Amino acid sequence: MTTQHKVTFSGRGNTLTGNLFLPDGGDPAPGVVVAGTWTSVKELMADRYAERLANRGFAALSFDFTGFGESQGEPRDVEDPARKVRDIHDAVTFLAGHPAVDADRLGALGICAAAMYMADNTAHDPRIGSLALVAPWLHDAAICEAAYGGADAVAQKIKTAREARDRFTRTGEIDYVPVVSASDERAAMPYDIDFYLNPARGGIPEWPNRFAVMAWEDWLTYDSLVLAPRITRPTLLVHSEDAAIPDGARRFHAGLAGPRDILWTQGTQFDFYDQEPQVTLAADTVAAHFGRTLR
Repeated sequence: MTTQHKVTFSGRGNTLTGNLFLPDGGDPAPGVVVAGTWTSVKELMADRYAERLANRGFAALSFDFTGFGESQGEPRDVEDPARKVRDIHDAVTFLAGHPAVDADRLGALGICAAAMYMADNTAHDPRIGSLALVAPWLHDAAICEAAYGGADAVAQKIKTAREARDRFTRTGEIDYVPVVSASDERAAMPYDIDFYLNPARGGIPEWPNRFAVMAWEDWLTYDSLVLAPRITRPTLLVHSEDAAIPDGARRFHAGLAGPRDILWTQGTQFDFYDQEPQVTLAADTVAAHFGRTLR
């Protein structure tokens, strides 16, 4: 059995809110910080994976990043990689200080975009003893150009982002577009994606489905592949050829400086968020990885 506790902790001047899932048992358990896709709140998929890990004996923390969900912070719903990496560092600090957690056995799990942010923190945070990435979105400039329509399209998004940031600086107003839309071509993902649009899956009230246009520049210029040679801790990737940018996963895995493993399986990107058998397979594989490496 697992117990869930609503928790708060400090995030660089803001109060961040999370869910701490604890396994039964009296001894301090190894701890894992869990985070999900870009723009996500903890209820989308981080809670699901955190609970699965707690069922397998880990103390797992999911949380809302600064400016998202139940956490404090302005501006709201802005995908800021550097800010998210700082939040992960603060989440690790909270987890390490919790009496139910063994501070000498700490891991990090990133799903989709959080793979980049967990990797970034792991490269600089010696407290993290093991890293796992599920359906990881791992990009550099070349991958962004391939994913977003070429160099000119990327340059246009960056130009639009700078204009939006200038407007925010002058007026305090934020230009938002949908994260996902089947009808609005301005959306960050202008596609009919069932996971995000279906209320029975990810289209939940806690997630506002909005993307701050000024965030495009930081997102598109963020290089996660350069982090791999800086990561010496054991690292596992779970991915598939039908999920997002498998080439990024291959290149990141090849560049890792420490022990590394990769499981290639079946399923689309969105299957790994809430569908079976992908979620159970990923959770079991991640738990086994942490069980081997957090000793």
